[in-house]
Amino acid sequence: MSAAEQGAAVMAACPACGHAEMEAFFEQSAIPTNSCLLLDTLEEAAGFPTGDLRLGFCPACGFIANVVFDEAEYSSRYEETQGFSKLFVEWAQGLARRWVEKYDLAGRSVLEIGCGKGEFLTWMVEAGAGSGIGIDPGVHPERIDSAVADRLTWIADFYSESYAHLAADAVVCRHTLEHIAPVGEFMAMVRRAIGDRLDTVVLFELPDVKRVLEEVAFWDVYHEHCSYFSMGSLARLFRRTGFEVLHLELDYDGQYVLIEARPSAMKPSAVSSDGAPAPGDVFPIEDDLELLRHAVDKYRDEVAALRESWRARLAELRGRGGKAVIWGAGSKGVSFLTNLGLRDEIRYAVDINPYKTGKFMAGTGHEIVAPEFLVEYRPDLVVAMNPIYLAEIRAKLDELGLHPELIAA
Repeated sequence: MSAAEQGAAVMAACPACGHAEMEAFFEQSAIPTNSCLLLDTLEEAAGFPTGDLRLGFCPACGFIANVVFDEAEYSSRYEETQGFSKLFVEWAQGLARRWVEKYDLAGRSVLEIGCGKGEFLTWMVEAGAGSGIGIDPGVHPERIDSAVADRLTWIADFYSESYAHLAADAVVCRHTLEHIAPVGEFMAMVRRAIGDRLDTVVLFELPDVKRVLEEVAFWDVYHEHCSYFSMGSLARLFRRTGFEVLHLELDYDGQYVLIEARPSAMKPSAVSSDGAPAPGDVFPIEDDLELLRHAVDKYRDEVAALRESWRARLAELRGRGGKAVIWGAGSKGVSFLTNLGLRDEIRYAVDINPYKTGKFMAGTGHEIVAPEFLVEYRPDLVVAMNPIYLAEIRAKLDELGLHPELIAA
C-alpha cells in the first residue's frame, strides 16, 4: 500500500515543480543539523544543535525533500572532502578530464558553485581548462598545491544573484544542490545568470535517491541533505527551469547522478507544474515515477526493521566482549550512529582525513581517529560507511597487520 493510500499528510507545494500534494513518508526528530563540522570537544559535539526530518514525496515529479528543513551551518569548519581516498581521486580526476575533453573546455573558463575544498576545480584546470572560479563558504585555498594555482580564484561565500556577473564557459555544481531547499528557485537563478550565453555547458553531480530508497540506506539520509533527486526528477527540474538535458547517467558504482545540460532559449518565468519544459529528447531512464513510488514505500516499510537488526547485531558483539568501529566519520557515519542511538556499542569513528583526527562527531560525540589508532585498539568489527571503499579499507587494515571482520553498511 502506498503512502497516498495510507492517507499520508499533504504538505506544502513541491519546491521543484510547484505541485501542491507532497506526501510525507518518513519522520525523525532531533538529529544533528550538520554532520560534517569539525568539533573540538565532546561537550560541543554532544550539545550540537538538532533539527527534525520529515521526508515528502512529490507524485508529480518524483522530487523528495525534508519539508521541515530549517538551516545548517556551512563555514570553514565544514569538512566534506573525499580527496584523501585514492579511489575517489582517480575517479574524480577522470571525470574532470572527461568533461574538459567532451565539452572542449581547453583554455576556457569554469565556474564551480559549491566547490568544497577546491580539488575538482583544480583538476579541471590541470586537465586543460584555462581558468576557474570556485565559490563555497568552506573553501580552503591554502590547501591547494598545484602548478595551476595562479589560474584559480576562490570566493568564500554562498552563490547568489550577487555573483550573476561571473560569466564562464562551463558551470559546474557537484554535491551542492542536495543541500539547497528551494531547488526550483536556485536553478532558475542559475539560468538567469547565464542569460543569453547559450553555449555555456552546465554540469551537475549529486547522490541518486532511488538507490538510497531501494537499499533502505538510512545512513544516507540526514538533515542538511534537504533535497533528494533521481535521474528523472533531476532532469525534469532542469527542463522546467530552462535547460536542455544533453546527457544523464549514473556513475561511481551507481551512487551519483551526473547530468550535463545547456541553457535553452526558453527562459522560465516561475516554477510551475504545468510549465512548458525546455526542448530536447527525453531519455528512457527518466521514466522513473512508478519506480520511485515503490522505492518510497519500500523505505518506509523496511527502515525500522533494518535499524533494529543493526542494533541487535552490535549489541550481541558488545555482549561477548567484542569491539566495533565505523570507518567514515562524515555524514553517513553521523546518520548511522544517530539512527541507531549508539554510544558504547561503537566507541570510535575512523577516517583517513587527517583534518578530522582528534575531532568529535556532531550529536553523537564519537571521537574520530586515524587508521593507525586501530593497531592498539584492535577492533573485531569494522563497519564501512560506503561499500565502494571496502577494498581500499581492507588494504589499509592489512598494511596495519589487522584482520577484523569488515562489512559495509
